[in-house]
Amino acid sequence: MKQLKVAITGGMGSGKSYVCQLLAERGIDVYDCDAAAKRLMRTSASLRQQLKALVGDEVYCGNRLVKPVMAQFLLASDENHQAVNHVVHPAVADDFVQSGLQWMECAILFESGFDKLVDRVVCVTAPEEVRLRRIMSRDGISRSRASEWLALQLPQEEVLAKSDYEIVNDGERELNAQIDHIINLVNNKNK
Repeated sequence: MKQLKVAITGGMGSGKSYVCQLLAERGIDVYDCDAAAKRLMRTSASLRQQLKALVGDEVYCGNRLVKPVMAQFLLASDENHQAVNHVVHPAVADDFVQSGLQWMECAILFESGFDKLVDRVVCVTAPEEVRLRRIMSRDGISRSRASEWLALQLPQEEVLAKSDYEIVNDGERELNAQIDHIINLVNNKNK
């Protein structure tokens, strides 16, 4: 029987990474799409060549990505951002498939099309106020800046509507019970 592939997603400050940490404590390896993208941009010769062709040779110093150059290119236009995504996303998707892992963490699951790589989607949610406080605390930024960042993402309600399961991470509800319930649902669907 084929193992169901499961994605953990949710907006900034929802606590996706914390949920993935709790999964790891249960012996479940979770593929981190953000970390993989950074690793692949550093280690894949093919990806480096494609990014140099797109951004310019100055985007790398040896094998090291020059982040300010990449950031300037990305912020210049939405077209630039999409062009980089069209290079990086397929590399990450292939890497996930090759990893053989069952679970993935992806902040931009639906925007990237990675939802097509999985059978089930778990959305980690939290009230906006809680998310704002977490972002401000984590990144040392102002409330208005945190609000701007949240406004750039798909609304939580939209992500939740496209998902199969929800984990509420509001700081009050028991997370472990919710996680165990979802693991049981996924494992029972595998049978």
